[in-house]
Amino acid sequence: MKTIAIVTGASSGIGKEFVKLFLKEREIDEIWAIARDQKKLQNLRKKAGHKVITYSLDLSCASSIAEFENVLKEKTPNIKYLVNSAGYAKFCTYKDLSIQETVNMIDLNCSAVVSMSLASIPYMGKGSHIINLASQAAFQPLPYQNVYSSTKAFVRNYSRALNVELKGTGICVTAVCPGWVRTALYDRAMIGAKKATNKFVGMVLPDKVAAKALHDAKRNKDISVYGIHTKILHLAAKILPQRMAMKIWLKQQNL
Repeated sequence: MKTIAIVTGASSGIGKEFVKLFLKEREIDEIWAIARDQKKLQNLRKKAGHKVITYSLDLSCASSIAEFENVLKEKTPNIKYLVNSAGYAKFCTYKDLSIQETVNMIDLNCSAVVSMSLASIPYMGKGSHIINLASQAAFQPLPYQNVYSSTKAFVRNYSRALNVELKGTGICVTAVCPGWVRTALYDRAMIGAKKATNKFVGMVLPDKVAAKALHDAKRNKDISVYGIHTKILHLAAKILPQRMAMKIWLKQQNL
């Protein structure tokens, strides 16, 4: 039985940084890298070596989740880490997105996280970890990215609640809530909308976020917040009424 780490959204950004970190973990026999872009996955494997096994899957589709479940049944691995990093954002108003685009964001950011977690838990044991990528957007409602911020609030709440339910199994769940991270997410998020998020204060690099998240997961923390700026926002969200927080957000973004 091989001990593995599974990383979704592994072809770029924070997911790719997790792959790099797991390459240094001696107890990990294989890293299952999951993403949609087959070419990027192939390049990742070329650089990372034979320890990385790639799966080109669109996790917003139920058929891909079923395919992943079949792989687990066939190989029956010991899952040490599951990192749910796949996801995307759109910075715009509600009317700039079609119903299909909106629901697809929910499917990938929320449904895929739940599905991958439920599929993996039977193959986990004491000392295993689920690491789910949420965001500072989870701290409060954010106009002009209303769906994205809502999906990340779901991931944060789901992760922390699941962590409590898994007490006694030895499995820990950590919600990672970074601020703005310099990744390709913005290329997809910025669609040229007239009203949209446009100021990204406190931008950080993905390797720092991934390293902090893995460190916190190993300490069995149920939430990981990187950076002073994001920690201040986290504290402010606990103190300020949400209506006031949204007004401050709109003023900061000149919206």
